[in-house]
Amino acid sequence: MIEVEVEDAAWTAALPDAVAVVERAAAAALGAIEGDLVILLTDDAAVGELNQRFRDRQGPTNVLSFPAAESAAPHLGDLMLAFGVCAAEAAAQGKTLSDHLTHLTVHGVLHLLGRDHVDEAEAEAMEAEERSLLASLGVADPYRPNEPAHGDA
Repeated sequence: MIEVEVEDAAWTAALPDAVAVVERAAAAALGAIEGDLVILLTDDAAVGELNQRFRDRQGPTNVLSFPAAESAAPHLGDLMLAFGVCAAEAAAQGKTLSDHLTHLTVHGVLHLLGRDHVDEAEAEAMEAEERSLLASLGVADPYRPNEPAHGDA
């Protein structure tokens, strides 16, 4: 089950189908994997607070992923997406908010499934998986040359 909660109405004001966009992206990233996850569409302040508390990094980031403990199965974890950061990145990168939200949701769900980008080999494998999933959803390659890098989730 994919549960999407909208805490910041700016998401649906800017993107009326934000919940459907997130559900579609999360389902694609999960594929045949069974499990539950919660995705919170929130504001920069909420993400910034958790970024500081759990990652010791000041300020908001685009997406935070919190994998669940194995004992919480079938719950896979939680994602939080910051509206202001995501909207600003989409505008700066010349992307639609829908496409950027799709990418960040896929990226975050892959983190919940154990993928990472700590070293170069992991990053290449994760980005290749993202490209494939995004292409299946009709979203252009977010890693094409001259694109700003995404934030770490």
